[in-house]
Amino acid sequence: MTTAAEISARITESVMAQKLAPGARLGEQQLAALFNCSRTIVREALIRLAARGIVTVSSRRGWYVVELTVNDAREAFEARKVIEMGLIRRTQEVSKAGLKRLKNHLARQKAAASAGDVGLRSFLLADFHVCLAECLGNNLLAETVRDMTARTILIAMLSQSSEEAAQSYQEHSLIVSALEKRDFILAEKLMHEHIGESQNRLNPESSAYDPLSELRNALSPMHT
Repeated sequence: MTTAAEISARITESVMAQKLAPGARLGEQQLAALFNCSRTIVREALIRLAARGIVTVSSRRGWYVVELTVNDAREAFEARKVIEMGLIRRTQEVSKAGLKRLKNHLARQKAAASAGDVGLRSFLLADFHVCLAECLGNNLLAETVRDMTARTILIAMLSQSSEEAAQSYQEHSLIVSALEKRDFILAEKLMHEHIGESQNRLNPESSAYDPLSELRNALSPMHT
C-alpha cells in the first residue's frame, strides 16, 4: 500500500514537472483509488503538503494546488537565495562523489532538453537545486529547498521557454564548474544571479495563473 510520504513526494514531483497547475483539484477519493490506499492516508499526505505550502484546502473547493501571487513567489525566491547562497558560503569542499552526482544530473538535464521532454526537463532543472543542497551535505535544508522551488515553479515557470530552460542549464553548469574549482565565492555569485534571473522574469500580468483563461478564450468575441 502506498504511504502518505510517497503520495506527497509524487505530488511534489508533479508540481516541479509542471504537470499539476496552480488550482488543480486533488480529490481524496480519486487519489485513494489512484494510489490504492485509504482516504485517511491520502488526507495525511495532503495535510503534510499543506504544511509545506504546496496545497491548500477550502470548504467549497476541497484540496487543491496553491495559487500563488507574484508577491508570494518573490518571497519564495528571496528565501531560496538566503538558503542556497548560505549553503555554498559555508562549503569548504565538495566531495568527488558529490561532483560526480552533480555532473550526472547536468547530463540528465541536457538529455531531457534534447529529447523535448518538457515535464522531465522542468523537474530536473528544479531538482538540481535539491541535489546541490544534498551534495553540499545538508539534507534538512534540501527538503526546504524542494518546497521553496516547488512554490516558485507554480508561478515563475508556467511559461518557461526552451531558450530560458537552456539558459538555466548553462547557469547550472557554471555553478558546478566553480564548485569543482573550489571557487566558492564565484559559485555563490553565480547562484545569486541564477535565482535572480528567474525572479526577474516575474510579471504581475503574465505570470499570475488565470483559472478562467480557457473559458475566457473560448468566449472571446469573434472578429468578423
